[in-house]
Amino acid sequence: MRIVVYPHTLDIGGSQLNAVELAAAVRDRGHEVSVFAPADGPLADRIEDLGLPLDISVGWRRRPSVSIMQELTRLAAAASVDLVHAYEWPPCLEAFGGPHRRRGVPILCTVMSMGVSGMIPPSVPLVVGTEQIAAANRDRRGPVTVIEPPVDTVSNHPGASGAELRARLGLDPSLPTAVIVSRLAAELKQEGIERAIDATGRLAARGIGLQLVIVGDGPARDAIAARADSVNGRVGGRRVFLAGEQRDPRPAYAAADVVLGMGGSALRAMAFAKPLIVLGEQGFSEVLEPGTWERFLWTGFFGLGDGGRSPDRLADQLARLIADPTLRAELAGFSRRLVEERFSLARAAAVQEDVYRRTIAAPLPPRRRVLAEVAVAGARVLGSKVRARLPVGRPKALDDCNSLDAMARTAARAGPPRAAAGVPAGVGEGSRDGA
Repeated sequence: MRIVVYPHTLDIGGSQLNAVELAAAVRDRGHEVSVFAPADGPLADRIEDLGLPLDISVGWRRRPSVSIMQELTRLAAAASVDLVHAYEWPPCLEAFGGPHRRRGVPILCTVMSMGVSGMIPPSVPLVVGTEQIAAANRDRRGPVTVIEPPVDTVSNHPGASGAELRARLGLDPSLPTAVIVSRLAAELKQEGIERAIDATGRLAARGIGLQLVIVGDGPARDAIAARADSVNGRVGGRRVFLAGEQRDPRPAYAAADVVLGMGGSALRAMAFAKPLIVLGEQGFSEVLEPGTWERFLWTGFFGLGDGGRSPDRLADQLARLIADPTLRAELAGFSRRLVEERFSLARAAAVQEDVYRRTIAAPLPPRRRVLAEVAVAGARVLGSKVRARLPVGRPKALDDCNSLDAMARTAARAGPPRAAAGVPAGVGEGSRDGA
């Protein structure tokens, strides 16, 4: 098969890393796989390391982009592409309006966000990251498949060293270190990161030593840096460190005693055999352990709290892990076993290969349906751009691909989770209760 994989950016992020690592894994199963991207970015180095061909758009200004639709169409024709695999809604809409509409090239869309955008035409086959999101979208015209976000357990492993990062940041070797690796974005990320900063300050006020390292960059950096400066000022020393974006974040995971994160970052922490606290939005946090792991198979290592922003719950969870090295070691082993058994890259690549074959073999939708769905999607994009120009107080624009509103609707519609597979061996259900 000849496949073009189209991540929505080449910035460092969970969806993009999944796209690239799975592309290489499918290539290694004997297929011709290349990557297309709308602009250059830090992930280009990883793509080069993996030996994947990379095509970068010659120029675009806004998404979705008619020029990208044209480029994708030309690329698909020149390379006799069998399928375009787009990640998140803007690439999906560009693939739909470009090579799918103009040349009948099959497309597949993966959504690793917390909800499926209404921008995605209903006939497009979907891959989503959780059973919860799949359950909320079973009434779509196109098929929906679950591929839980995979992690490369070979390149992300417990033997990696974080010594260089610890030395560069000047971390105190006598204090335990919590690490967050995340895009510093307002949506989904900022509230949880700021809660972790406040929890670090709260622990210092209790006389509990902890240093927090935040790895990443993005539009919320200034606000997060201001919060970190405020906490550092109150405790009279550096307890919160902003390390910036790291092209290779593996040393940050390796340097951690505890990792706080969601989605793909949570899974990478597990691959490094680190105790994990899953951060969500609206006050959510939960320790990953035998009593809590099944819920994360349903929700995708994310959660919504009760709307409060107090750091007390998170501070208590961190204090529990800091105080008990034996518990940390148990949870570290549990994390690694779980990710090996359930989230390996090899397992996901085999499932994705099968989805590719089924998508290519499926009959194309009637042309009149494709044209109608293009028209509807175009109207929704236009409407979202109009709303984005309205005064403050307008409804949230639909072109937010990480919509909390969509997540809330998913949770309300999906119903209770199915029974999960057995707990990985080595840590029984009788382990210590969660905080």
